[in-house]
Amino acid sequence: MTVQIYYTTVFTKRSCFEELVANRVGSEGFAILVEVEGLVVPLDNDDWMIRFLRPCKFYAKSACELIQRYYQFKIKHWDMYNELMPSKEANIFKQNILAVFPNRDQLGRRVLLLELGKNWKHKEVSLDEVFKGCVLFLEAAMLEPETQVHGAVVIFDMDGLTLQQAWQFTPPFAKRIVDWLQDAVPLRIKGIHIINQPKIFNMVFALFKPILREKLRSRIIFHGTDRESLYKHISKECLPAAYGGTVDAPRVQGEQWYELLLKCDNEYKEINNYGYTQQIEELRNKKNKKK
Repeated sequence: MTVQIYYTTVFTKRSCFEELVANRVGSEGFAILVEVEGLVVPLDNDDWMIRFLRPCKFYAKSACELIQRYYQFKIKHWDMYNELMPSKEANIFKQNILAVFPNRDQLGRRVLLLELGKNWKHKEVSLDEVFKGCVLFLEAAMLEPETQVHGAVVIFDMDGLTLQQAWQFTPPFAKRIVDWLQDAVPLRIKGIHIINQPKIFNMVFALFKPILREKLRSRIIFHGTDRESLYKHISKECLPAAYGGTVDAPRVQGEQWYELLLKCDNEYKEINNYGYTQQIEELRNKKNKKK
């Protein structure tokens, strides 16, 4: 299976201009990171720098702050990020409840789908595994220049959510997700669309609502079964038939995604080599002593 990225002439011109800006901003604005104690990052890698510059609209100070939050979050939730790579997370892909649409939406954004209702076997796959799967998908999306520019949208299909499943959501989990989305994702999350949600979902959302800042809260939209409401944000021509759309491309199945991402295991391993490496090493030593 191959995944193709299509570039428009406008996008290509914009990319060339941004690369020129990045060379100037990176060499000057990122110098502050050298002084951050314990932080190891590839400052000589333009591709790495630009993936943080783009979501910050090329403000070097904002990009530097995002970089630090990104790696601080990984330390805070080290149990989630320790040696995180596709080869260690086969189960979430086997469950086939996460998917990225093969096409982009009408604004060039990637579309990530999570099915956390009737298709989610919560006794076989935990929400922590779901989180790890989302991280792996978004880390891959961060490597795509077009996604760096246009961002991504997320669809949560909650059809068939049960009380037992709702109880899997906890305050610590909710805080981790909100902190991640608001402060630590180097990607523009342009919209979160909740569809097919039953009334019991209100209990789940009550965990998230108090800690949402206005920017993210305004991007969370509840559609229920109203497809016309969804089409106002994601064009019908960009959705599969399952959601009343006209895209006839087959859904990429979870095991297909696993095989694809497995080929990128070394890239994920390289990603794990950066950050607050001394703290990471200390955490690893503590874990080894407990064994």
